[in-house]
Amino acid sequence: MASVVQLTNIQKIYDSGEVKVHAVRGVSLEIHRGEFIAIMGSSGSGKSTLMNTLGCLDRPTSGTYLLDGIDVSKLDRNALADLRNEKLGFVFQGFNLLARTTALENVELPMLYGRRRVSHREMRDRAMHALEIVGLGKRADHFPSQLSGGQQQRVAIARALVNQPQVLLADEPTGNLDSKTSVEVMGVFQKLNDSGITIVMVTHELDIAQFCKRNLIMRDGRIVSDVQVANRSHAEVEMQKILAAESQAKLIDHA
Repeated sequence: MASVVQLTNIQKIYDSGEVKVHAVRGVSLEIHRGEFIAIMGSSGSGKSTLMNTLGCLDRPTSGTYLLDGIDVSKLDRNALADLRNEKLGFVFQGFNLLARTTALENVELPMLYGRRRVSHREMRDRAMHALEIVGLGKRADHFPSQLSGGQQQRVAIARALVNQPQVLLADEPTGNLDSKTSVEVMGVFQKLNDSGITIVMVTHELDIAQFCKRNLIMRDGRIVSDVQVANRSHAEVEMQKILAAESQAKLIDHA
């Protein structure tokens, strides 16, 4: 299976003058196409720095990063911006939607910044298709204030997908959501992964990590555990638990 991401001995040192902070210490990692990876670790473990490196938002102090065969270290700032827009999609804990634009217009935004010019019709068609993938085709004309938290996050996922990235990077995507909505959003991620999209997710929640195929745990800037997840039906199990709990709560309320 081909590697879409290849890190070799990545180091990241922040030098504040008096103290050097070794945020990432010699991480080597291969991510193959179609993988669904959770990166976990406590605060200060290096997981956010590693995610920023994968997203070409931060340059490593040393080491090599190949993204879809391209040596990231050789690119200048403009080339990096183009690479991010073409090869990567980003989903964050905060939905980062523009309040005064519709769901459809929010999803169209990444295409406005691409080097390749896209016609208005193609832009609209691609944005609508992305919304349909996440189950929000009928909410295209709604503003963020008219959508639930889970729906807003799905719009953000559609926006990340619209340029057909090689890798989807998600940083604590369920951090602002309740348990039921988190399960629904993770179900969307699983569906996308089942269609062949490579996903790398940072999370501190073990139950969320169980939706992924592979779990990495970081400590002190190093990957200390790398395991395959055996039970990917976790999403369905958790949803059944939540629905059962809600039904029980309704019975108690009516008693």
